Amino acid sequence: MNIAGLGIVFNRGRALQALEKALEEGWVLPQDAAYAVSEDILKDKSALKEMRRADAFSKMACLAAYDAFMDSEVDGEKKRSLGVILTTAFGPYVTTLRFLDDIIHYGDASVSPTIFSHSAHDAAAFYIALALGSRGPTLTITQFAHSFSQGLIIAETWLKSGRCEYVLVGSADVCGEVMKYIYRQKLNVASDGKIKPFSFARAPVAVPGEGSVFFLLTNQETLKKYASISALPEAALKKPDVYILDCDGTTGSEEVYRQIGKAGPLISSYTPIFGSMLTVSSFNCAVAALMLKNQKCYAAPVQDNPHGLNLCTIRKSAKINSISCIRYGCKKERLEIFLKQ
Repeated sequence: MNIAGLGIVFNRGRALQALEKALEEGWVLPQDAAYAVSEDILKDKSALKEMRRADAFSKMACLAAYDAFMDSEVDGEKKRSLGVILTTAFGPYVTTLRFLDDIIHYGDASVSPTIFSHSAHDAAAFYIALALGSRGPTLTITQFAHSFSQGLIIAETWLKSGRCEYVLVGSADVCGEVMKYIYRQKLNVASDGKIKPFSFARAPVAVPGEGSVFFLLTNQETLKKYASISALPEAALKKPDVYILDCDGTTGSEEVYRQIGKAGPLISSYTPIFGSMLTVSSFNCAVAALMLKNQKCYAAPVQDNPHGLNLCTIRKSAKINSISCIRYGCKKERLEIFLKQ
């Protein structure tokens, strides 16, 4: 599948210009011990004109998807064959918990139907289709650590079968007070706000994050192409030029990543820019797509390197043909996403 457009919303801003600026600047200390998206980033009267009452989860997803479609410069008539796949680890849980709180406080007959409708996982995908006028299929996938990979596999099926000509595939997750509490109780939250992806520790550190990223995918030739992408095993790269690791402290011990460090190719990780999310794979894939398009290695934002890895330590031009983004789940199951020119 060809990546024809990219859109992103994260703690440092919106759109690819904000992402490239963040990659140039490197790591910065998060505010209030979390990589949160400010309300100012979620203001756009054009893209969000039908979303006055929507929650932050739906707004982040809609803006990222809208930007990905606009970035592609694909003819607007193609919206009739545009599919939408939203992947998430936890969905709009902040709104879901608010709805449950209202039932407790006011009774099930007095809760807001608006809050109820926004508590459903499919609400964000609906808003994306509404904003773009899509007439293709929409789907929401929730699968904790590997939802984005599954979204790519389904998108490839839709494109190969001719069900869609274009598919918007992306992820979104939100970080509220409940999630911060869970991180403090169940994970090893970094005291200095810094994720250390190359420590490969038994108890790695994490910092809560949130955001959304979307890719416009197609098998057609388009005006703009970042790279090709696949999560299918048959697309495996024999030896990529770069490994990007999804180490973010959310899936338990990261000792298993040590075997990748011995492989030889250049290694990097950009989770310290985005924060710890089970959907951080999509954000690292966005960086990989930029690397392939720009033929540039971006320096790893945190370079603590106790195992002597072949890290990307400086931003530099480089001949890059292929990148493998790797994530291990809680049961040490490995999934890879493959990108190449």
